[in-house]
Amino acid sequence: METLILKHLKKIAQVNFPFKREIAERIHWKERIIGIKGQRGVGKTTLLLQQIRHNFNNDKSALYVSLDDLYFSEHKLVELAEEFIARGGKYLFLDEVHRYPNWTIEIKNIYDDFPELNIVFTGSSMFHLNNSKADLSRRMAYYTMPGLSLREYINFSLNKTYTVMSLNEIIKSHTDFALSIRNEFKPIVLFQDYLKQGYFPFYNEYKMTFYQRIEEIINTTIDIDIMYSKGLNTAGLMKMKQLLYVIAQSVPFKPNIAKLSERIGVNRNTLITYIKHLEDSGIINTLYASIQGIGILQKPEKIYLENTCYNYALCIKEPEAGTLRETFFLSHLKQNNNVTYTDKGDFIIDDKYFFEVGGKNKGFKQLKGASNAYIAVDNIDMGIDKKIPLWVLGFLY
Repeated sequence: METLILKHLKKIAQVNFPFKREIAERIHWKERIIGIKGQRGVGKTTLLLQQIRHNFNNDKSALYVSLDDLYFSEHKLVELAEEFIARGGKYLFLDEVHRYPNWTIEIKNIYDDFPELNIVFTGSSMFHLNNSKADLSRRMAYYTMPGLSLREYINFSLNKTYTVMSLNEIIKSHTDFALSIRNEFKPIVLFQDYLKQGYFPFYNEYKMTFYQRIEEIINTTIDIDIMYSKGLNTAGLMKMKQLLYVIAQSVPFKPNIAKLSERIGVNRNTLITYIKHLEDSGIINTLYASIQGIGILQKPEKIYLENTCYNYALCIKEPEAGTLRETFFLSHLKQNNNVTYTDKGDFIIDDKYFFEVGGKNKGFKQLKGASNAYIAVDNIDMGIDKKIPLWVLGFLY
């Protein structure tokens, strides 16, 4: 265990505080067990290390451990917990739990057997607590960590402290908000930068190899996370990568399941299952006609890449402006709102607000007959009434 403690101390000494994610303020850290899931690269490890350094520093009552450490090839997690408690440990931070076999069962047992121990763990977007053999969902506080919002990117880049706005607040006061910050930064410039690099917090660390790093994240997600959680063989993983390639070149993708199944070389049910795996892993977003009663094998109306950085990394040619706009819109609105497909406009939000997304000359023609109709407009600093600048929606989380 001494080796794990030394690794812990080294990581805590190396972590810095250039920026703290908004989710850190939302998490109720005093809960006995906390689960945080999210796709690779969004900053889950940094979140844990920042929390430890800020609240414990080198205090021996806290320990960070990654469950892909070689230590666990010879030791069980419950053994670590027992020894840690014997040494005065109270707060155990577990990273990459999905890499540890039967992790849900052991964490449940630790929770039940050691009431003096608090546990925070992170894992892949792929894990589903309700489907596990040990139901942790009734015992824990559970959070999903997305990549950076445009708001967080601006705060990080300019050292600002802009706060989250709800959709209702934006609809009512987007003009006043745009006026209030008009002299502080150029929103369109930062918006364009965000589309290319802003979703992932490591954009400053990998400036020369940013998209290569993103491709590595996607490959690792498929080859390791999906393989671990779904048990796919090499042939299945290659089919899934082929599917992702087809989607990436055609987003927003309207799937013809029969033709796509033939092209990929799998049956209908397998194809839809692959789409679900890609969505669960945080690589794509899907759009359905209704969120009510979505069946396991129901096909989506549209498929998008999960964030605009993926568009730049995976598309052979320059991503189209319309695709980037809709991808940005969906990735921000889905965090706190229900987003579904509609024939009137591009999206319907919470079964109430109809939205069309487009350039500065976009009109309301496609929204004719829709109540509560709005346009999210690109390339404008400020909007009026029902024309809302697209960048302002980047403040939704």
